[in-house]
Amino acid sequence: MWEYTDKVMDHFLNPRNAGEMDNPSAVGEVGSLACGDALRLFLKINDAGVIEDATFQTFGCASAIASSSALTELLKGKTVDEAKALTNKDIAAFLGGLPKEKMHCSVMGQEALDAALKNWRGEAAPAPAAEGTLVCKCFGVTEETIRRAIRENDLKTVEDVTSFTKAGGGCGDCIPDLERILAEERAAMARPAGEAPKMTNIQRMMLVTKVIEEEIRPALKKDGGNIELVDIEGATVKVALRGACVGCPSSQLTLKGLVEKRLQEAVDPDIRIEEVRS
Repeated sequence: MWEYTDKVMDHFLNPRNAGEMDNPSAVGEVGSLACGDALRLFLKINDAGVIEDATFQTFGCASAIASSSALTELLKGKTVDEAKALTNKDIAAFLGGLPKEKMHCSVMGQEALDAALKNWRGEAAPAPAAEGTLVCKCFGVTEETIRRAIRENDLKTVEDVTSFTKAGGGCGDCIPDLERILAEERAAMARPAGEAPKMTNIQRMMLVTKVIEEEIRPALKKDGGNIELVDIEGATVKVALRGACVGCPSSQLTLKGLVEKRLQEAVDPDIRIEEVRS
């Protein structure tokens, strides 16, 4: 049995602001019934950018309901800019703390708020996670969510990651990926500000291959194209375009605007793409 604070139990047994809102200014939805937790957040925002009302619908445990209730109480009366600064730690602190194993419920609240504010700004809802970014298939947790939780909550172990995101709490197949992501984030957090990470040639080759296989190739194949990794010489990545990309008037734009740019972002800013024609 989890040890809950009196405030958690109060918000669980007597949730504030529960229910669907008529004509909301914004709606944010995260989670899924298949993963065990789901939250829909409704906001009423006036012309001055102040959140006049907030309500929720949730499916989940006592911590999920209490966290959603607390979130709506925290939001009412705040400006959009003030709301953007709220984190899952603020939700947990408002409740007097949550069991470590239930911190993912507060993270879900923060994600719902982010989604609602994007909806209010007219931004498109996030597309389903691309194959390369989905780490935990059991609970639908993306790499971005995991990295954010590590950074914002100073997580130190895979068990911490599971507590805050649920990733790794199912079949366990993603544990090696969680260990890698955790090691990368801990190393980045330990580096002095502005210091670039050092990467070995083998690490660069493995990461280039991963980004091409999991992100770039699937994107090109949607339009009938393809790409082949030919060789890697230091920061020079040699590739050959295939399929519909061969002879396409936009092939150079694809190489520079998609392939090279994405590899520079994800691997090394010094990477340059060289096309090999065969």
